[in-house]
Amino acid sequence: MTIESLPGSSGYLDSGAGRKNSYFSNPYVLGLTLTASIGGLLFGYDTGVISGALLYIRDDFEMVDRSNFLQETIVSMALVGAVIGAAAGGWMNDACGRKKATLFADVVFTIGSIVMAAAPDPYILIFGRLLVGLGVGVASITAPVYIAEASPSEIRGGLVSTNVLMITGGQFLSYLVNLAFTEVAGTWRWMLGVAAVPAVIQFFLMLLLPESPRWLYMKNEKSEAVAVLAKIYDPYRLEEEIDQLSVALQEELDTGNAIRYRDIFKYKEIRLAFLAGAGLQAFQQFTGINTVMYYSPTIVQMAGFHSNQLALLLSLIVAGVNATGTIVGIYLIDRFGRRRLALTSLSGVIVSLVVLSGAFFLQASGLSLGLCEEGVLRGNCSSGYSWFAILGLALYIASFSPGMGPVPWAVNSEIYPEAYRGVCGGMAATVNWVSNLIVAQTFLSMAAVVGTAVTFLILAGVAVLAFLFVVVYVPETKGLSFEQMENLWKERALGSGNDREGLLGRRNGF
Repeated sequence: MTIESLPGSSGYLDSGAGRKNSYFSNPYVLGLTLTASIGGLLFGYDTGVISGALLYIRDDFEMVDRSNFLQETIVSMALVGAVIGAAAGGWMNDACGRKKATLFADVVFTIGSIVMAAAPDPYILIFGRLLVGLGVGVASITAPVYIAEASPSEIRGGLVSTNVLMITGGQFLSYLVNLAFTEVAGTWRWMLGVAAVPAVIQFFLMLLLPESPRWLYMKNEKSEAVAVLAKIYDPYRLEEEIDQLSVALQEELDTGNAIRYRDIFKYKEIRLAFLAGAGLQAFQQFTGINTVMYYSPTIVQMAGFHSNQLALLLSLIVAGVNATGTIVGIYLIDRFGRRRLALTSLSGVIVSLVVLSGAFFLQASGLSLGLCEEGVLRGNCSSGYSWFAILGLALYIASFSPGMGPVPWAVNSEIYPEAYRGVCGGMAATVNWVSNLIVAQTFLSMAAVVGTAVTFLILAGVAVLAFLFVVVYVPETKGLSFEQMENLWKERALGSGNDREGLLGRRNGF
Protein backbone atom coordinates (compact mmCIF):
# COMPACT_ATOMS: atom_id res chain seq x y z
CA MET A 1 0.00 0.00 0.00
CA THR A 2 1.42 3.40 -0.91
CA ILE A 3 1.13 6.44 1.28
CA GLU A 4 -1.09 8.13 -1.26
CA SER A 5 -3.60 5.28 -1.12
CA LEU A 6 -3.96 5.24 2.65
CA PRO A 7 -7.50 5.86 3.92
CA GLY A 8 -7.98 9.29 5.37
CA SER A 9 -5.01 10.84 3.53
CA SER A 10 -7.20 13.68 2.44
CA GLY A 11 -4.83 16.57 2.77
CA TYR A 12 -6.62 18.60 5.41
CA LEU A 13 -3.27 20.15 6.15
CA ASP A 14 -0.93 21.89 3.80
CA SER A 15 1.50 20.00 1.61
CA GLY A 16 5.02 19.78 2.91
CA ALA A 17 7.20 22.67 3.77
CA GLY A 18 4.64 25.48 3.77
CA ARG A 19 3.11 24.36 7.06
CA LYS A 20 0.53 27.14 7.12
CA ASN A 21 -1.75 25.16 9.40
CA SER A 22 -4.23 26.77 11.71
CA TYR A 23 -6.04 25.62 14.82
CA PHE A 24 -9.11 24.58 12.83
CA SER A 25 -7.28 23.09 9.79
CA ASN A 26 -8.07 19.46 10.52
CA PRO A 27 -11.42 18.47 12.08
CA TYR A 28 -10.02 15.02 12.88
CA VAL A 29 -7.15 16.43 14.98
CA LEU A 30 -9.50 18.89 16.63
CA GLY A 31 -11.87 16.04 17.53
CA LEU A 32 -9.03 14.06 19.12
CA THR A 33 -7.98 17.18 21.01
CA LEU A 34 -11.43 18.01 22.36
CA THR A 35 -12.12 14.44 23.46
CA ALA A 36 -8.78 14.08 25.23
CA SER A 37 -9.30 17.51 26.80
CA ILE A 38 -12.34 16.28 28.73
CA GLY A 39 -9.66 15.06 31.14
CA GLY A 40 -8.77 18.73 31.59
CA LEU A 41 -12.43 19.51 32.23
CA LEU A 42 -12.45 16.94 35.05
CA PHE A 43 -9.21 18.42 36.39
CA GLY A 44 -10.66 21.95 36.38
CA TYR A 45 -14.07 20.99 37.73
CA ASP A 46 -12.55 19.20 40.70
CA THR A 47 -10.24 22.17 41.33
CA GLY A 48 -13.09 24.67 41.34
CA VAL A 49 -16.05 22.76 42.80
CA ILE A 50 -14.49 22.10 46.18
CA SER A 51 -14.14 25.83 46.87
CA GLY A 52 -17.94 26.27 46.85
CA ALA A 53 -18.81 22.84 48.22
CA LEU A 54 -16.55 23.48 51.22
CA LEU A 55 -18.82 26.32 52.37
CA TYR A 56 -21.76 23.87 52.67
CA ILE A 57 -19.70 20.93 53.95
CA ARG A 58 -18.78 23.20 56.85
CA ASP A 59 -22.49 23.83 57.46
CA ASP A 60 -23.28 20.07 57.52
CA PHE A 61 -20.30 18.88 59.56
CA GLU A 62 -19.55 20.94 62.67
CA MET A 63 -16.15 19.27 63.12
CA VAL A 64 -15.12 20.53 59.65
CA ASP A 65 -16.29 24.05 60.44
CA ARG A 66 -14.18 24.10 63.61
CA SER A 67 -10.97 22.82 62.01
CA ASN A 68 -8.84 24.59 59.41
CA PHE A 69 -6.76 21.40 59.19
CA LEU A 70 -9.81 19.28 58.29
CA GLN A 71 -10.90 21.83 55.67
CA GLU A 72 -7.42 21.81 54.15
CA THR A 73 -7.39 18.00 54.18
CA ILE A 74 -10.71 17.77 52.33
CA VAL A 75 -9.31 20.11 49.69
CA SER A 76 -5.85 18.63 49.51
CA MET A 77 -6.62 14.88 49.70
CA ALA A 78 -7.49 15.06 46.01
CA LEU A 79 -4.00 16.43 45.51
CA VAL A 80 -2.48 13.49 47.38
CA GLY A 81 -4.33 11.21 44.96
CA ALA A 82 -3.19 13.35 42.04
CA VAL A 83 0.45 13.02 43.12
CA ILE A 84 0.11 9.23 43.11
CA GLY A 85 -1.89 9.29 39.87
CA ALA A 86 0.61 11.49 38.05
CA ALA A 87 3.56 9.36 39.17
CA ALA A 88 1.83 6.13 38.13
CA GLY A 89 0.38 7.79 35.03
CA GLY A 90 3.81 8.41 33.51
CA TRP A 91 4.64 4.71 33.67
CA MET A 92 1.12 3.74 32.55
CA ASN A 93 1.36 6.02 29.50
CA ASP A 94 4.58 4.42 28.31
CA ALA A 95 3.67 0.83 29.17
CA CYS A 96 -0.04 0.65 28.31
CA GLY A 97 -0.60 3.60 26.01
CA ARG A 98 -2.30 6.97 26.24
CA LYS A 99 -5.77 5.62 25.43
CA LYS A 100 -5.86 2.95 28.15
CA ALA A 101 -4.51 5.44 30.69
CA THR A 102 -7.38 7.80 29.86
CA LEU A 103 -9.98 5.04 30.21
CA PHE A 104 -8.53 4.06 33.58
CA ALA A 105 -8.66 7.68 34.78
CA ASP A 106 -12.34 7.96 33.77
CA VAL A 107 -13.32 4.84 35.73
CA VAL A 108 -11.51 5.91 38.89
CA PHE A 109 -12.87 9.46 38.69
CA THR A 110 -16.44 8.19 38.29
CA ILE A 111 -16.17 5.91 41.33
CA GLY A 112 -14.67 8.73 43.39
CA SER A 113 -17.47 11.14 42.47
CA ILE A 114 -20.12 8.63 43.55
CA VAL A 115 -18.32 7.97 46.86
CA MET A 116 -18.16 11.72 47.59
CA ALA A 117 -21.82 12.28 46.80
CA ALA A 118 -22.86 9.47 49.16
CA ALA A 119 -20.35 10.21 51.95
CA PRO A 120 -21.98 9.93 55.42
CA ASP A 121 -19.09 11.64 57.21
CA PRO A 122 -16.00 13.75 56.45
CA TYR A 123 -13.69 10.72 56.40
CA ILE A 124 -15.55 8.88 53.62
CA LEU A 125 -15.64 12.21 51.79
CA ILE A 126 -11.86 12.44 52.12
CA PHE A 127 -11.53 8.90 50.68
CA GLY A 128 -13.69 9.89 47.71
CA ARG A 129 -11.46 12.95 47.20
CA LEU A 130 -8.45 10.61 47.12
CA LEU A 131 -10.02 8.49 44.35
CA VAL A 132 -10.98 11.54 42.31
CA GLY A 133 -7.43 12.80 42.69
CA LEU A 134 -6.02 9.54 41.33
CA GLY A 135 -8.10 9.97 38.18
CA VAL A 136 -7.18 13.63 37.82
CA GLY A 137 -3.48 12.87 38.28
CA VAL A 138 -3.43 10.28 35.50
CA ALA A 139 -5.45 12.55 33.20
CA SER A 140 -3.19 15.55 33.87
CA ILE A 141 -0.21 13.83 32.24
CA THR A 142 -2.08 11.75 29.66
CA ALA A 143 -4.18 14.42 27.91
CA PRO A 144 -1.33 16.83 27.02
CA VAL A 145 0.90 14.01 25.75
CA TYR A 146 -1.88 12.43 23.67
CA ILE A 147 -2.74 15.79 22.10
CA ALA A 148 0.89 16.73 21.45
CA GLU A 149 1.63 13.43 19.71
CA ALA A 150 -1.33 13.88 17.36
CA SER A 151 -0.56 17.55 16.58
CA PRO A 152 1.47 19.18 13.79
CA SER A 153 4.42 20.98 15.38
CA GLU A 154 3.42 24.45 14.18
CA ILE A 155 0.07 24.37 16.02
CA ARG A 156 0.98 21.97 18.81
CA GLY A 157 1.11 24.67 21.49
CA GLY A 158 -2.40 25.90 20.75
CA LEU A 159 -3.85 22.40 20.64
CA VAL A 160 -2.20 21.33 23.89
CA SER A 161 -3.39 24.59 25.44
CA THR A 162 -6.94 23.49 24.62
CA ASN A 163 -6.55 21.09 27.52
CA VAL A 164 -5.77 24.07 29.76
CA LEU A 165 -8.82 25.88 28.35
CA MET A 166 -10.89 22.87 29.40
CA ILE A 167 -9.30 23.07 32.87
CA THR A 168 -10.31 26.71 33.21
CA GLY A 169 -13.68 25.96 31.57
CA GLY A 170 -14.18 23.19 34.13
CA GLN A 171 -13.46 25.64 36.92
CA PHE A 172 -15.99 28.09 35.45
CA LEU A 173 -18.55 25.28 35.09
CA SER A 174 -17.97 24.25 38.70
CA TYR A 175 -18.91 27.73 39.93
CA LEU A 176 -22.05 27.68 37.78
CA VAL A 177 -22.98 24.31 39.27
CA ASN A 178 -22.19 25.62 42.75
CA LEU A 179 -24.58 28.53 42.22
CA ALA A 180 -27.24 26.28 40.69
CA PHE A 181 -27.33 23.99 43.73
CA THR A 182 -27.15 26.59 46.50
CA GLU A 183 -30.88 26.23 47.25
CA VAL A 184 -31.15 22.47 46.65
CA ALA A 185 -31.25 19.89 49.44
CA GLY A 186 -27.94 18.06 49.70
CA THR A 187 -26.15 21.02 48.09
CA TRP A 188 -22.54 19.87 48.23
CA ARG A 189 -23.42 16.25 47.36
CA TRP A 190 -24.85 17.36 44.02
CA MET A 191 -21.88 19.66 43.45
CA LEU A 192 -19.40 16.81 43.88
CA GLY A 193 -21.43 13.94 42.39
CA VAL A 194 -22.28 15.55 39.05
CA ALA A 195 -18.57 15.37 38.10
CA ALA A 196 -19.11 11.71 37.14
CA VAL A 197 -21.09 12.76 34.04
CA PRO A 198 -18.21 14.11 31.89
CA ALA A 199 -16.01 11.17 32.97
CA VAL A 200 -18.58 8.70 31.64
CA ILE A 201 -18.94 10.70 28.40
CA GLN A 202 -15.18 10.72 27.82
CA PHE A 203 -14.93 6.98 28.52
CA PHE A 204 -17.30 6.10 25.70
CA LEU A 205 -15.87 8.66 23.28
CA MET A 206 -12.32 7.39 23.87
CA LEU A 207 -13.41 3.87 22.95
CA LEU A 208 -14.02 5.22 19.44
CA LEU A 209 -10.63 6.96 19.11
CA PRO A 210 -7.22 5.52 18.18
CA GLU A 211 -4.12 5.21 20.29
CA SER A 212 -1.45 7.91 19.92
CA PRO A 213 0.27 7.34 16.53
CA ARG A 214 3.74 8.01 17.93
CA TRP A 215 3.21 5.51 20.77
CA LEU A 216 1.98 2.92 18.28
CA TYR A 217 5.00 3.44 16.03
CA MET A 218 7.48 3.22 18.90
CA LYS A 219 5.79 -0.04 19.96
CA ASN A 220 6.41 -1.36 16.42
CA GLU A 221 2.73 -1.24 15.44
CA LYS A 222 3.66 0.68 12.32
CA SER A 223 0.66 0.01 10.10
CA GLU A 224 -1.78 1.22 12.75
CA ALA A 225 0.38 4.28 13.41
CA VAL A 226 0.60 5.21 9.73
CA ALA A 227 -3.16 4.82 9.33
CA VAL A 228 -3.71 7.40 12.09
CA LEU A 229 -0.98 9.72 10.80
CA ALA A 230 -2.57 9.63 7.34
CA LYS A 231 -5.65 11.31 8.79
CA ILE A 232 -3.48 14.08 10.20
CA TYR A 233 -1.00 14.84 7.38
CA ASP A 234 -1.11 14.97 3.61
CA PRO A 235 1.09 12.46 1.69
CA TYR A 236 4.16 14.71 1.46
CA ARG A 237 4.18 15.67 5.10
CA LEU A 238 3.30 12.08 6.08
CA GLU A 239 6.51 10.75 4.54
CA GLU A 240 8.55 13.28 6.51
CA GLU A 241 6.85 12.36 9.79
CA ILE A 242 7.35 8.63 9.19
CA ASP A 243 11.04 9.19 8.39
CA GLN A 244 11.50 11.09 11.66
CA LEU A 245 9.71 8.35 13.61
CA SER A 246 11.87 5.69 11.95
CA VAL A 247 15.02 7.49 13.06
CA ALA A 248 13.67 7.89 16.60
CA LEU A 249 12.73 4.20 16.75
CA GLN A 250 16.17 3.13 15.53
CA GLU A 251 17.86 5.32 18.14
CA GLU A 252 15.73 3.73 20.85
CA LEU A 253 16.60 0.24 19.60
CA ASP A 254 20.30 1.17 19.54
CA THR A 255 20.24 2.41 23.14
CA GLY A 256 17.97 -0.37 24.44
CA ASN A 257 14.27 -0.35 25.26
CA ALA A 258 14.53 -0.36 29.05
CA ILE A 259 13.69 3.04 30.49
CA ARG A 260 15.54 3.64 33.74
CA TYR A 261 14.63 6.52 35.99
CA ARG A 262 18.28 7.16 36.82
CA ASP A 263 18.96 7.86 33.13
CA ILE A 264 16.89 11.03 33.45
CA PHE A 265 19.54 12.39 35.81
CA LYS A 266 22.50 10.59 34.22
CA TYR A 267 22.31 12.21 30.78
CA LYS A 268 22.76 15.96 30.80
CA GLU A 269 20.40 16.74 27.91
CA ILE A 270 17.52 14.86 29.59
CA ARG A 271 18.44 16.39 32.94
CA LEU A 272 18.31 19.92 31.50
CA ALA A 273 14.95 19.26 29.85
CA PHE A 274 13.52 17.84 33.06
CA LEU A 275 14.83 20.79 35.08
CA ALA A 276 13.07 23.22 32.75
CA GLY A 277 9.83 21.22 32.67
CA ALA A 278 9.63 20.38 36.37
CA GLY A 279 10.67 23.91 37.34
CA LEU A 280 7.85 25.40 35.31
CA GLN A 281 5.37 23.01 36.91
CA ALA A 282 6.56 23.86 40.42
CA PHE A 283 6.48 27.62 39.86
CA GLN A 284 3.02 27.39 38.31
CA GLN A 285 1.75 26.27 41.70
CA PHE A 286 4.04 28.22 44.05
CA THR A 287 2.97 31.48 42.41
CA GLY A 288 -0.45 30.77 43.92
CA ILE A 289 -2.88 29.84 41.14
CA ASN A 290 -4.68 27.11 43.03
CA THR A 291 -4.66 29.15 46.21
CA VAL A 292 -6.93 31.46 44.25
CA MET A 293 -8.97 28.70 42.58
CA TYR A 294 -9.46 26.45 45.64
CA TYR A 295 -10.08 29.24 48.10
CA SER A 296 -11.42 32.14 46.02
CA PRO A 297 -14.82 32.17 47.81
CA THR A 298 -12.96 32.03 51.14
CA ILE A 299 -10.64 34.85 50.00
CA VAL A 300 -13.67 36.88 48.97
CA GLN A 301 -15.13 36.34 52.45
CA MET A 302 -11.78 37.29 54.01
CA ALA A 303 -12.05 40.54 52.03
CA GLY A 304 -15.34 41.30 53.80
CA PHE A 305 -18.11 39.71 51.67
CA HIS A 306 -19.60 37.11 54.03
CA SER A 307 -22.61 35.93 52.00
CA ASN A 308 -22.02 32.45 50.54
CA GLN A 309 -24.01 33.31 47.41
CA LEU A 310 -22.15 36.59 46.83
CA ALA A 311 -18.80 34.89 47.41
CA LEU A 312 -19.68 32.24 44.80
CA LEU A 313 -20.91 34.87 42.32
CA LEU A 314 -17.73 36.93 42.58
CA SER A 315 -15.67 33.74 42.28
CA LEU A 316 -17.64 32.87 39.13
CA ILE A 317 -16.48 36.15 37.62
CA VAL A 318 -12.89 35.30 38.53
CA ALA A 319 -13.28 31.88 36.85
CA GLY A 320 -14.75 33.55 33.75
CA VAL A 321 -11.70 35.79 33.48
CA ASN A 322 -9.54 32.67 33.83
CA ALA A 323 -11.25 30.89 30.92
CA THR A 324 -11.15 34.01 28.73
CA GLY A 325 -7.44 34.49 29.43
CA THR A 326 -6.73 30.90 28.43
CA ILE A 327 -8.38 31.49 25.05
CA VAL A 328 -5.99 34.41 24.58
CA GLY A 329 -3.14 32.05 25.50
CA ILE A 330 -4.20 29.54 22.82
CA TYR A 331 -3.99 32.30 20.24
CA LEU A 332 -0.62 33.62 21.44
CA ILE A 333 1.38 30.52 22.36
CA ASP A 334 2.30 29.52 18.78
CA ARG A 335 2.72 33.15 17.69
CA PHE A 336 4.30 34.85 20.70
CA GLY A 337 6.30 31.84 21.88
CA ARG A 338 6.28 29.86 25.11
CA ARG A 339 9.17 31.66 26.83
CA ARG A 340 8.08 35.22 26.08
CA LEU A 341 4.50 34.42 27.05
CA ALA A 342 5.62 33.00 30.41
CA LEU A 343 7.77 36.06 31.18
CA THR A 344 5.00 38.49 30.29
CA SER A 345 2.53 36.50 32.38
CA LEU A 346 4.82 36.42 35.42
CA SER A 347 5.32 40.19 35.24
CA GLY A 348 1.57 40.69 35.62
CA VAL A 349 1.37 38.06 38.36
CA ILE A 350 3.99 39.89 40.43
CA VAL A 351 2.11 43.20 40.16
CA SER A 352 -1.28 41.66 40.98
CA LEU A 353 0.00 39.77 44.04
CA VAL A 354 1.44 43.03 45.37
CA VAL A 355 -1.99 44.63 44.79
CA LEU A 356 -3.70 41.78 46.68
CA SER A 357 -1.23 42.10 49.53
CA GLY A 358 -1.83 45.83 49.72
CA ALA A 359 -5.62 45.40 49.69
CA PHE A 360 -5.57 42.98 52.63
CA PHE A 361 -3.07 45.14 54.50
CA LEU A 362 -5.36 48.16 54.13
CA GLN A 363 -8.38 46.00 55.08
CA ALA A 364 -6.62 44.83 58.25
CA SER A 365 -5.59 48.41 59.06
CA GLY A 366 -9.21 49.57 58.68
CA LEU A 367 -10.45 46.88 61.07
CA SER A 368 -7.77 47.70 63.63
CA LEU A 369 -8.86 51.35 63.53
CA GLY A 370 -12.52 50.37 64.03
CA LEU A 371 -13.55 51.67 60.60
CA CYS A 372 -15.86 48.72 59.91
CA GLU A 373 -17.45 47.97 63.28
CA GLU A 374 -21.00 48.36 61.97
CA GLY A 375 -20.23 46.00 59.08
CA VAL A 376 -18.82 43.41 61.44
CA LEU A 377 -22.06 43.48 63.46
CA ARG A 378 -24.03 42.88 60.25
CA GLY A 379 -21.63 40.07 59.24
CA ASN A 380 -20.45 42.03 56.22
CA CYS A 381 -17.38 44.26 56.36
CA SER A 382 -17.09 45.10 52.68
CA SER A 383 -15.48 48.42 51.80
CA GLY A 384 -13.46 50.08 49.08
CA TYR A 385 -10.55 47.90 50.20
CA SER A 386 -12.67 44.79 49.68
CA TRP A 387 -13.32 45.72 46.08
CA PHE A 388 -9.62 46.49 45.74
CA ALA A 389 -8.96 42.84 46.70
CA ILE A 390 -11.47 41.61 44.10
CA LEU A 391 -9.71 43.77 41.48
CA GLY A 392 -6.40 42.19 42.52
CA LEU A 393 -7.88 38.70 42.09
CA ALA A 394 -9.17 39.54 38.61
CA LEU A 395 -5.83 41.09 37.60
CA TYR A 396 -3.99 38.03 38.90
CA ILE A 397 -6.11 35.64 36.84
CA ALA A 398 -5.94 37.88 33.74
CA SER A 399 -2.13 37.84 33.99
CA PHE A 400 -1.69 34.18 34.90
CA SER A 401 -4.16 32.46 32.58
CA PRO A 402 -2.70 33.30 29.11
CA GLY A 403 0.87 32.39 30.08
CA MET A 404 1.71 30.44 33.22
CA GLY A 405 -1.54 28.51 32.82
CA PRO A 406 -0.85 26.78 29.47
CA VAL A 407 2.93 27.17 29.05
CA PRO A 408 4.11 24.57 31.64
CA TRP A 409 1.79 21.90 30.23
CA ALA A 410 2.65 22.72 26.60
CA VAL A 411 6.38 22.69 27.27
CA ASN A 412 6.25 19.42 29.21
CA SER A 413 4.31 17.70 26.43
CA GLU A 414 7.02 18.45 23.86
CA ILE A 415 10.52 18.77 25.35
CA TYR A 416 11.34 15.16 26.24
CA PRO A 417 12.73 12.38 23.99
CA GLU A 418 10.10 9.92 22.76
CA ALA A 419 11.22 7.08 25.01
CA TYR A 420 11.10 9.31 28.10
CA ARG A 421 8.06 11.47 27.32
CA GLY A 422 5.63 9.59 29.54
CA VAL A 423 8.07 9.06 32.41
CA CYS A 424 9.49 12.60 32.43
CA GLY A 425 6.08 14.14 31.86
CA GLY A 426 4.67 12.07 34.71
CA MET A 427 7.50 13.08 37.04
CA ALA A 428 7.06 16.76 36.13
CA ALA A 429 3.29 16.48 36.68
CA THR A 430 4.03 14.88 40.05
CA VAL A 431 6.14 17.93 40.91
CA ASN A 432 3.14 20.08 39.94
CA TRP A 433 0.77 18.14 42.19
CA VAL A 434 3.19 18.00 45.13
CA SER A 435 3.65 21.77 44.87
CA ASN A 436 -0.13 22.14 44.57
CA LEU A 437 -0.57 20.02 47.70
CA ILE A 438 1.91 22.08 49.70
CA VAL A 439 0.20 25.34 48.76
CA ALA A 440 -3.34 24.05 49.37
CA GLN A 441 -2.47 22.41 52.69
CA THR A 442 -0.72 25.49 54.08
CA PHE A 443 -2.55 28.55 52.71
CA LEU A 444 -5.25 28.94 55.37
CA SER A 445 -2.85 28.12 58.19
CA MET A 446 -0.20 30.51 56.87
CA ALA A 447 -2.77 33.28 56.43
CA ALA A 448 -3.91 32.71 60.03
CA VAL A 449 -0.33 32.93 61.36
CA VAL A 450 1.25 35.75 59.32
CA GLY A 451 -1.84 37.38 57.83
CA THR A 452 -3.32 37.29 54.34
CA ALA A 453 -1.37 40.38 53.23
CA VAL A 454 2.01 38.83 54.08
CA THR A 455 0.98 35.51 52.50
CA PHE A 456 0.31 37.18 49.15
CA LEU A 457 3.56 39.14 49.47
CA ILE A 458 5.45 35.85 49.89
CA LEU A 459 3.78 34.54 46.72
CA ALA A 460 4.89 37.70 44.91
CA GLY A 461 8.49 36.96 45.94
CA VAL A 462 8.17 33.44 44.56
CA ALA A 463 6.88 34.88 41.28
CA VAL A 464 10.04 36.99 41.02
CA LEU A 465 12.13 33.81 41.40
CA ALA A 466 9.97 32.14 38.73
CA PHE A 467 10.69 35.01 36.32
CA LEU A 468 14.45 34.59 36.84
CA PHE A 469 14.15 30.81 36.40
CA VAL A 470 12.45 31.15 33.00
CA VAL A 471 15.10 33.66 31.88
CA VAL A 472 17.95 31.28 32.76
CA TYR A 473 16.65 27.75 32.15
CA VAL A 474 13.73 27.71 29.69
CA PRO A 475 14.54 27.95 25.95
CA GLU A 476 12.07 28.86 23.24
CA THR A 477 10.51 25.73 21.69
CA LYS A 478 7.92 27.33 19.40
CA GLY A 479 7.60 25.53 16.05
CA LEU A 480 10.22 22.84 16.69
CA SER A 481 9.54 19.19 15.90
CA PHE A 482 10.09 16.56 18.60
CA GLU A 483 13.34 15.52 16.92
CA GLN A 484 14.60 19.10 16.68
CA MET A 485 13.75 19.52 20.35
CA GLU A 486 16.09 16.64 21.19
CA ASN A 487 18.86 18.34 19.20
CA LEU A 488 18.22 21.58 21.08
CA TRP A 489 18.87 19.93 24.46
CA LYS A 490 21.93 18.09 23.14
CA GLU A 491 23.37 21.40 21.97
CA ARG A 492 22.62 23.05 25.31
CA ALA A 493 24.23 20.10 27.10
CA LEU A 494 27.36 20.66 25.03
CA GLY A 495 27.29 24.34 25.92
CA SER A 496 26.38 25.62 22.45
CA GLY A 497 23.25 27.40 23.73
CA ASN A 498 19.86 27.65 22.14
CA ASP A 499 20.68 27.56 18.43
CA ARG A 500 17.05 27.83 17.52
CA GLU A 501 17.62 29.66 14.24
CA GLY A 502 20.04 26.96 13.09
CA LEU A 503 17.53 24.27 13.98
CA LEU A 504 14.76 25.98 12.07
CA GLY A 505 17.09 26.44 9.13
CA ARG A 506 17.93 22.74 9.02
CA ARG A 507 14.25 21.93 9.38
CA ASN A 508 13.43 23.86 6.21
CA GLY A 509 16.36 22.49 4.26
CA PHE A 510 18.67 25.52 4.41
